[in-house]
Amino acid sequence: MTIEIDKLSVSYGTNLVLDHISFQGKAGDCIAVLGPNGVGKSTLFRSILGFLKPQCGTVLIGEKDITSLSRTDAAKEIAYIPQFAEPIFNYTVLDTVLMGVMNQLPMMKGPQKNHYEKAISILEELGISHLCHRGSGKISGGERQLTLLARALIQDAKVLIMDEPTANLDYGNRSRVMNQIRQLGKNGYTIIFSTHEPNQAFHYASKVIGLKGGKILTEGEPKEVLTGDVLSDLYGIPVYVGTMTAGEQEYYISLPFENMRAERQPD
Repeated sequence: MTIEIDKLSVSYGTNLVLDHISFQGKAGDCIAVLGPNGVGKSTLFRSILGFLKPQCGTVLIGEKDITSLSRTDAAKEIAYIPQFAEPIFNYTVLDTVLMGVMNQLPMMKGPQKNHYEKAISILEELGISHLCHRGSGKISGGERQLTLLARALIQDAKVLIMDEPTANLDYGNRSRVMNQIRQLGKNGYTIIFSTHEPNQAFHYASKVIGLKGGKILTEGEPKEVLTGDVLSDLYGIPVYVGTMTAGEQEYYISLPFENMRAERQPD
C-alpha cells in the first residue's frame, strides 16, 4: 500500500507546526521519523491518521484522501500503534487484540470464530500466543507493545503508524519489538515510526525523515543522509557517526560527544 504526503501544512492557531511537508512510502518501506521534542512528529502522525485537518496539502492512502474517509473506512486502510502505556483494565491479551475488529462488526455483534482464529494466528506470528489468556496488566512492557501491534494487524490495514513504539522499554524488549516491525516491513506493510534513537533508524529503517523547524531537513536512506553534521543540526549537540563490524556485517552507529574538536568522520 502506498502513502503520499503532499505539501502538508498544519497550524495550532497562529503557530505553524508543519510547513509544506512532502514524502512518499510504498509497500515494504519502514520509515523512521527523527527530530527533537516539539518538532511536530505527533502532529504529522495525527494528520496522517485524519485526526487533524491540515491548512493545506493532502494525505493519500493508495488513491484515497484520508480526510474523505469515515473512521471505519480509515481503519481498513491505516492502523495506529501508540506509545507504551499501562492498561486501565486488565483485559486478556486475546480480548485486547480482538478490539481491533470492533469497527468491522455490525452493531450489537461480537467477534466471531474466524476473528478468534485470526487473532491467535497473529499472536503466534509475533511469538506471544502463549499469553493469549493472560491479563494485559500482568505481562511485560515489550509483550504489551507486541499486543498493541497485534491489535493493529487484525484490522487488516497495510499502513502502520507507530509513535515511539519502544518508548520506556528495556534494551531486550526494544530489540524484540523493532525486529518484529522490521519483519512486517519485509512482509509488505508500509510502516512509519517515530524514534529518538538514530541507531534505530540505521538498524531497522529503509528510509528516514529528519524534521526541523516544521520542515524536512533530510530524507533518504539512513546510512546516506544521517551524517554527523545532520544529526548535530537536528539535536543541537555534536554527534559522531561511524561504522562497526560484527561478524561479517557492517553497522552504522551514532554517538554524542562533548568535545567539538574530537576527530569527525568524513561526511
